[in-house]
Amino acid sequence: MLSTPLTAQFLHGTAELERTARGLRPHRLPGWVRERFPDPQLLMVEGQPSGVRVVLTTSARTVSLVSHPLRVAYRGADRPRGAVDLVLDGEPVASSVLDGGDLIEADLETGATEFRPGLPHTTTFDGLPAGDKLVELWLPHNESVELVELRSDAPVAPVEPTRRLWLHHGSSISHGSNASTPTQIWPAVAARLGDVDLRNLGFGGSALVDPFLARVIRDTPADLISVKLGINVVNLDGMRLRTFVPAVHGFLDTIRDGHPTTPLVLASPIFCGIHEDTPGPGAVDPDALGTGQLRFVATGRSEEQQQGKLTLRVIRDALAAVVERRGDPNLHHLDGTTLYGADDAVEHPLPDALHPDTATHRLIGERFARYAFAGTGPFTSS
Repeated sequence: MLSTPLTAQFLHGTAELERTARGLRPHRLPGWVRERFPDPQLLMVEGQPSGVRVVLTTSARTVSLVSHPLRVAYRGADRPRGAVDLVLDGEPVASSVLDGGDLIEADLETGATEFRPGLPHTTTFDGLPAGDKLVELWLPHNESVELVELRSDAPVAPVEPTRRLWLHHGSSISHGSNASTPTQIWPAVAARLGDVDLRNLGFGGSALVDPFLARVIRDTPADLISVKLGINVVNLDGMRLRTFVPAVHGFLDTIRDGHPTTPLVLASPIFCGIHEDTPGPGAVDPDALGTGQLRFVATGRSEEQQQGKLTLRVIRDALAAVVERRGDPNLHHLDGTTLYGADDAVEHPLPDALHPDTATHRLIGERFARYAFAGTGPFTSS
């Protein structure tokens, strides 16, 4: 087997690569953000390479990726391991679940954490078809990894991106929470159907209208941009209506400083029954602890809307009004309930009352692709 040093040329969908003692750690946010705002939640989720893939051309029949994973688990809750997905010539064909790696186990009742070191993991895909082909190894969306080595039985070469680049920012749903594998998160589904390259800035718990995220989007090359805001603001109880609306305007202003005419979709939250009419903060349901499954609840009171507390219905109305008032012909509003609404919640309930499962991620991705990439949608090719 040949060993090929991994370099930035092989990695698509990252902001930076950090050189570690083991190899390379992909980051989805630049170093200046991580240094200026080292919030533990943000650092954890930006280090999980959702949408990041190793891309190469080769005639190899066997390709292996050696990595050292790091995962966060919650005591008493069953959370699936991350996976590496194999995509050949644009089509997902296989998936391999990670093993080993380091573990941080957290106790949601006490807040205590325990670190357990582990061994590297080798992901191997063999029996690949003969001849030259485009190979993509999609890295896990729900675990961070250090990339140690790329092995193959024939030479490999990096690939320069040629398709339009879609940059998407959102919450844990955009990050891919509860989806089984990295190519099954809804932005990956939509990107494949839209024939675009994905740069995923979906960050679990961290779509909070942060000014530094707007600057990252402003400074990142992109042909298409979407921003999905609302659910994290509600379940953090992070803003009131008076502060939320001007913050969104400022967020869009900053993006437009770098992308004055780029097609831009502002999407509101999908349906989430616990927060439709009940403000946050959200919390882990204490009755679910020890059952093996996490569930979430809203702890606010509906009448608090009178003091400006936010619910999902309030946010949807506010975002629609923001788009209408800006008069930007390249800014488009997408009501998130057209991606997943109250009727869908009956047929495809959110397993933990907050995040969609794999089948629902696919449904959301297909609907976004029909909205954005088909017909006269905002992301159709000119």
